[in-house]
Amino acid sequence: MTFASFFSGCGGFDLGFTTRGFRPKGAFDCDPDAVENFAANVDGPVNRVDLTQGLSDEQSLFGVDALIAGPPCQGFSTAGKRMLNDDRNHLLTLTGTLARRVSPKVLVVENVSGALSGEHARYLKSLDATMRLAGYRTHTMRCEAADLGMAQLRRRVLFFAWQTGKDMQFTEPKGPRGKLRTALFGVDKQPNHNPRQLTNNSREWNIAQRIKPGQKLSNVRGGTNAVATWDIPEVFGSVTEHERTVLELLRRLRRQERQRAYGDADPVSIPRLEAALGPRFARLVDGLIEKGYLRRVGGGIDLVGTFNGKFRRLAWDKPSCTVDTRFGAPRYFLHPSQHRGFTVREAARIQGFSDNYVFRGSEQAQYRLIGNAVPPPLGEFAATIVKQLIS
Repeated sequence: MTFASFFSGCGGFDLGFTTRGFRPKGAFDCDPDAVENFAANVDGPVNRVDLTQGLSDEQSLFGVDALIAGPPCQGFSTAGKRMLNDDRNHLLTLTGTLARRVSPKVLVVENVSGALSGEHARYLKSLDATMRLAGYRTHTMRCEAADLGMAQLRRRVLFFAWQTGKDMQFTEPKGPRGKLRTALFGVDKQPNHNPRQLTNNSREWNIAQRIKPGQKLSNVRGGTNAVATWDIPEVFGSVTEHERTVLELLRRLRRQERQRAYGDADPVSIPRLEAALGPRFARLVDGLIEKGYLRRVGGGIDLVGTFNGKFRRLAWDKPSCTVDTRFGAPRYFLHPSQHRGFTVREAARIQGFSDNYVFRGSEQAQYRLIGNAVPPPLGEFAATIVKQLIS
């Protein structure tokens, strides 16, 4: 069984297919860091190519059993700005155009679940229509990486198109979820593992030591899993009990009095705030603005620091949240029991890469490649389905 890959990245998708017995015919990506790491760690030829300019030797791929692709997901991701006309979104439809020229038996495309949401779904629908017009049957399925036994919550979409005449029942995986403790066991002394603790008594260290496993720094959410900046007075400044009452009330009101059709909260109008607080507490608003906890936005008042969560400390006995390109930065993600971010090797382990895969280049590039990769176990899952479609 043969396969080729487009938008190959550092080769996570390819590793899944080679593990399942597929023979690589070629991999194609324009990122020099990705190509360098692929060449050093993954079997098969890899080519640095801008696929928007086409393939110079596409005949070598004609009739390949499987063509797999992981086009960039940033334009579809809910973690980003989700710009509808992001140039990268069009790479999803380009995949269909290139696939028709290569004519594989099966096409598999991986992307984030946001590719199915709202107006952004037009790109996946276009890909689907392109393949159907070429005589392929198609199926789109959602997949949660943790249900494959991985120690990571990572919702993804797999698009399949095949012209093998095979009937297929697609079943989403529902296995036991992995745990972070298992994924990171024995990571010491492995390559790419260079833990760097936060400096004692630094600003980040003082924040980290107040965040427990499963918690995050967040002013816009209540509950036991959210630690507000006003809960860490040694870093952000002390508040009185009355000032705390104002802050917590504003946190609730900003999600009730909506002005915009996007986002999940808005600044609170001054009349509404005064009506809710009464004159005694309303006088505290100016003081909280001076202390840096509140700010004036247009004709309203809002919290300072309206991010949903930073300094997320993961828990040993649960899956990790989605590994992204910032996984080494402690201000975004914290190790379960140490005051630091995650090492490159830890991020790679959570993504399902073997310790035999040694990452090269700058650490920034390594985190980027790992965060953007298709996890090898997800590749294995897709390869298992492809084997059934071509058997």
